[in-house]
Amino acid sequence: MGRIVVTEFISLDGVVEAPGGEDFKHADWSFQFDRGEEGEQYKTDEALGAAALLLGRRTYEGFAAAWPRYEGELADKYNGMPKYVVSSSLADPNWNNTHVLDGSLVEDVTRLKEEVAGDISVAGSIQLAQALFEHDLVDELHLMTFPVVLGTGRRLFTETTDKTTWKLTESRTVGEGVLITIFQRAR
Repeated sequence: MGRIVVTEFISLDGVVEAPGGEDFKHADWSFQFDRGEEGEQYKTDEALGAAALLLGRRTYEGFAAAWPRYEGELADKYNGMPKYVVSSSLADPNWNNTHVLDGSLVEDVTRLKEEVAGDISVAGSIQLAQALFEHDLVDELHLMTFPVVLGTGRRLFTETTDKTTWKLTESRTVGEGVLITIFQRAR
């Protein structure tokens, strides 16, 4: 059975918007900090360990535009692995091994968790991540917290209809004070 793993770059004030993007007041804010070799290796191992990607349309479009141009182990992984995109508007995805999920989010993700053996990584995809949290579909949360307060931007956590509890399973600091934390859903 698969697990939904949400992975985010996040500021101290909870902003996850455009950590490496250009369409934001604080463009590329996460790249202003050195994650160090250990931080880079963590992100590589995280990606290589995933069985599939689950993305929102906007994040998918960014990944699909970038990854086919790269070479190497990580590019091979991303370009070859199954990718699932939650979208009601994406009709003909052109990135290899992409499947569009345009039905009920809860039903589609529950089915994915039954069909995919291993971690189903949700990178970025703020709106999708929020919906997954709202429907209690997230099994694990990976945060790379950067030592910056942005003051503005879309945040990962918004109001939800119920509370959930989480267990901290790992924490460490890498590079220039970047905190890696891993939480598992306590059920």
